[in-house]
Amino acid sequence: MKIVSVDPTSPLFGHVRPGYELVAINDRKVLDSLDYHFRTADECVTLRFSDRQGQDLTFTFDASHGSPLGLTFADDRIRQCNCDCIFCFVRQQPEGLRPSLYVKDEDYRLSFTHGNFITLSNLTRPDIERIIAQRLSPLYVSVHSTDDRLRRCLLRNEKLAPIIPRLKYVTDHGITIHAQTVLCPGINDGAPLEKTIEDLVSLHPGVATLAVVPVGLTRYRAGLTPLRVYTPEEAKGIIRFVEVRQVEFLARMGTRFVWPADEFYVLADMNFPSRASYEQMSQFENGVGMVREFINLFQRRRQQVANTRSNVRLLIFTGCSAYPFLNREILSHLRNSGGLNISAHAVVNRFWGETVTVSGLLTGQDLLAESLKLRNSFDVAMLPPNCLNTDSLLLDDMSLDDFRTAVGKRVIVGKYDLVESLREALT
Repeated sequence: MKIVSVDPTSPLFGHVRPGYELVAINDRKVLDSLDYHFRTADECVTLRFSDRQGQDLTFTFDASHGSPLGLTFADDRIRQCNCDCIFCFVRQQPEGLRPSLYVKDEDYRLSFTHGNFITLSNLTRPDIERIIAQRLSPLYVSVHSTDDRLRRCLLRNEKLAPIIPRLKYVTDHGITIHAQTVLCPGINDGAPLEKTIEDLVSLHPGVATLAVVPVGLTRYRAGLTPLRVYTPEEAKGIIRFVEVRQVEFLARMGTRFVWPADEFYVLADMNFPSRASYEQMSQFENGVGMVREFINLFQRRRQQVANTRSNVRLLIFTGCSAYPFLNREILSHLRNSGGLNISAHAVVNRFWGETVTVSGLLTGQDLLAESLKLRNSFDVAMLPPNCLNTDSLLLDDMSLDDFRTAVGKRVIVGKYDLVESLREALT
């Protein structure tokens, strides 16, 4: 592992330098940065480095040294997926986007550290034993179906090992799994979904939760497996089916176990469940309970803006799926206060296609086109918080600075705490 920086407070500062390699800890090869953090947690550690000339340097520390080692390493190579899922979003993209958008990650380390979903399809026996030995739990697993024949078709990988024995093995050894199934109309819903739920709930509490997520389709599907999105009536059917099982599981096991993603409630135009019904919010980042949390956070804090008066005309840009509940649950309260001029605008996703309705997949070009069309109707524009990356770039690599320059008006990036965003926008 190559060192890229050494913190000045590190006991190794001045002894090892950027460009040196960490060769071993306690005479065992270091696999990656996660392995480094695991092995340096021992009471006594001996680190062996190789300098730029290939000479070895060895340092030993015990728990009494008290200072973090302060080493930063080059990024680990991401393990990629060996499947070709019929609904893979990476394959539904045009050319010319940033390289990271084409990475089909299937890395159990990122599942543990970031909650990324994996299929367990590329795990070797040493990988599985490492997960158990280092307690890399919880993991987030895309199951899609527990019918192994159907699962191989969905993932287009005939070499897939049966999923239930693999899940049982890791859960029997203390690893917690949060699972998801991406539903495709007429393919893995109906009876296959019933089987998937029954098989997975049989592994509870090892399999702790299951999220049911609708398939997402872009307009870039030429030559791919024909798929369609759910209709509102079908979405209502999925919700009713899952909610019946929730009642059963809650009575039997003390947990609802399975949840429909927020997208199903948006599509069905149904009210979102209570905050308590989402229990521990274990699949929040997977879009399960996120809308309810957003609404509740606003309701708890809305009195802080109830008496605000401002002449600023604020326009909140959002995706088509968020617009109905944003307008109904949030803006209606703000308008009733009488002192604010706030409106929302649903941006149709022309880049990915109109079936993509989430705000996190809005591009700079679509947002800019709507901003320019409406620029005379607002003083401040608010962009969704999830449509920019940490470098303040939109999905098509338009920078926030360039966006602001092109609009010629004040533009802010919203927060999930809308009250905090309003304070910023109206000052």
